[in-house]
Amino acid sequence: MATKLNSPLKRELTINGQPYMLTIAQEGLKLTVKGRRKGHELAWKDLVSGDAALAVALNASLAQTTAPAAATPPQATKQRIVNKIQNRKAPRKRVSG
Repeated sequence: MATKLNSPLKRELTINGQPYMLTIAQEGLKLTVKGRRKGHELAWKDLVSGDAALAVALNASLAQTTAPAAATPPQATKQRIVNKIQNRKAPRKRVSG
């Protein structure tokens, strides 16, 4: 006979050398980086209905399309940085008197 899940069950695991906490509760699963509160949650009803697979696929496709764009700043930002560097004034010399 299986034991009912009355309270959350927490387990630590390592993924790619980084520690994570897996919490199994009556509502579903939660995976967080150890020491953090926010993480990935998955409700049992979504897992059973198949909505979880759809959400995972959507999140994966969004992560692939937004990651490269976020890594490089837009051209306007690059130009602003270049202009700031070029227009920087030389530091004043201190006059002792």
